[in-house]
Amino acid sequence: MSEDTRRLAAIMYTDMVGYTALGQRDESLSLAAVEAQQNLLRPVLARHGGREVKTMGDAFLVEFASALEAVRCAYDIQRSVREFNLALPSDKRLHIRIGVHLGEVVEKQGDILGDAVNVASRIEPLADDGGVCLTQQVHDHVHNKLELPLQSIGSRLLKNVSSPVEVYKIVMPWSEAKTASPGQADKKRVAVLPLVNMSGDPNDEFFADGMTEEMISTLSNISGLTVISRTSTMQYKGAKKNLVDIGRELGAGTLLEGSVRKAGNRVRITVQLLDAAEDKHLWAQNYDRDLQDIFAVQSDVAANIADALKVRLFESEAAQISKKPTENTEAYMLYLKGRQYWNMRSKEAVYKAMEYFQLAIDGDPNFALAYAGIADCWNVIENWGYASTAEAVPRMKQALLKALKMDNKLAEAHTTYAMELGWHEWRWDEAELEFKRAIELNPNYATAHQWYAWSVLRMNRRLEEELREASKALELDPLAPIMNHNMGQTYYYREEYDEAIKHFEKALAINPAFLADYLKLAFCYVASSRYDKGIELLEMHMPKFNSEKVTKLMLVWAYGTAGRIEEARRLFAEVEGKERVHPVDYAWAYFGLGDSDKMFEYLDMAMIERGRDGPFALIDPIFLKRYRSDPRFLALKNKVGI
Repeated sequence: MSEDTRRLAAIMYTDMVGYTALGQRDESLSLAAVEAQQNLLRPVLARHGGREVKTMGDAFLVEFASALEAVRCAYDIQRSVREFNLALPSDKRLHIRIGVHLGEVVEKQGDILGDAVNVASRIEPLADDGGVCLTQQVHDHVHNKLELPLQSIGSRLLKNVSSPVEVYKIVMPWSEAKTASPGQADKKRVAVLPLVNMSGDPNDEFFADGMTEEMISTLSNISGLTVISRTSTMQYKGAKKNLVDIGRELGAGTLLEGSVRKAGNRVRITVQLLDAAEDKHLWAQNYDRDLQDIFAVQSDVAANIADALKVRLFESEAAQISKKPTENTEAYMLYLKGRQYWNMRSKEAVYKAMEYFQLAIDGDPNFALAYAGIADCWNVIENWGYASTAEAVPRMKQALLKALKMDNKLAEAHTTYAMELGWHEWRWDEAELEFKRAIELNPNYATAHQWYAWSVLRMNRRLEEELREASKALELDPLAPIMNHNMGQTYYYREEYDEAIKHFEKALAINPAFLADYLKLAFCYVASSRYDKGIELLEMHMPKFNSEKVTKLMLVWAYGTAGRIEEARRLFAEVEGKERVHPVDYAWAYFGLGDSDKMFEYLDMAMIERGRDGPFALIDPIFLKRYRSDPRFLALKNKVGI
């Protein structure tokens, strides 16, 4: 065969879950697992005509002439592994993930190269333990020929792949969570798709997006419905995608879609309610109204959806969805513009949002939502480091208390206030009451579940409750990178590092620019003694989102923890005493250097500043393993109130 042979091929990439961690714990057991895997897989590959291109430690790269045979082989492997594991103790069982892609490859000296190989290796981590993931190309070749159901897990951005890739999974016969057939989809799980701006003026885009967000908010007041959050549904803005596929990706049985046309003080809103599985109409309505009647339209839509889905609308819920947030239409338009900028999250956009919220308040001094908007701006400004905690938090609290004084039923304001009480005042019991009040007012508010898990429950090590709330947040907002990130953190604090890694990788697949995930991935690898991988991630990605000094301090921690103490000391000497950084960054560095006295000195400084990073260190598994019983550690936890 020539040196440079190109051909279309189905590529399979397999990997053992948790292999590196196993090798760190028990090298002989890890080698035995690799041998058992090879003995099990090779006969299966041969049965399906797979060519073993190479093995890379615990991974297989395999080529097939047929996509169908590749998928059947992948299923056969997982079936064989399942049968193999049945009679074995848990520490000797095999755990394998598989990715399959169809594309062009180049053969050189028996090896194969090309995007097809890269894609197969990138979708493999998206598979569940014991699962198989396929690309759209494979799905299109096999879905009418395969006996097993295939389920979309959504569009994913993969590293070194320019365009998003639609990914599917095989639903295994033994899976407890089988895919519901179209007729079994939960009709009361509703997704409001982005309303289309039909005015012809791109400056009115804020109105269409605002109406989408407000429709989600209004529907969320109905306790009999589960309403998908804005972050997930807005990913379909402008997408030319089959509605059945959207419903499946979001796990929604019902979709609301429509358009808005704004002309002066008149607005036309067209909406239709669809059965997501069958793409059929359940209800539709056109509204031609003056702008001041916009709240009545939102209320009417919500009531009609409840009626169409046979959901009981309680009297208190009917009152809530019909309540006008303001009588001033111009103030409401300014509020919607503020929300458009706030959702962008950049420093410039958030400060611009605050200007619009203030203009809305100037128009209506009793506009509670606008005060809540200002509080949300200061929250982002503080959380993202655009201003100091000392500057941002008092202003955030002031705006929150005004919002709640005007309208004590704003779930969003209760949620942000709960966060402020917990993180900045360490009044955890009061924070919990605020979170519970927010969830009672709006059980569909994903951020309330997320922050409740992230703060009160995580800080007090109520791990099962944290997992439940984090899972609920992800259910309500499945395509939000932050929800997958939060779930990864939940598993990290449970010391279930492979599961945490899976969720951090999913967050990055949705949004590769979500760079904080690389830091969390590095922590997972270091915590599970996979030092080389953790250090590699820090060296590659920390400079992209942190200063040179912070990057070097984190590397001091990683080098020292990995036993590379001389390298850690040399690197620390380069940055010691230079530009000021958060005391916690120094605390981590001193941890790596093994200097407990200095570490506690800087942790104490961090607690005085009352930033969020300090308390997190007190519950981190890495700190807990070494200092759980240290009186200085216990004194700091007592100071924080956890």
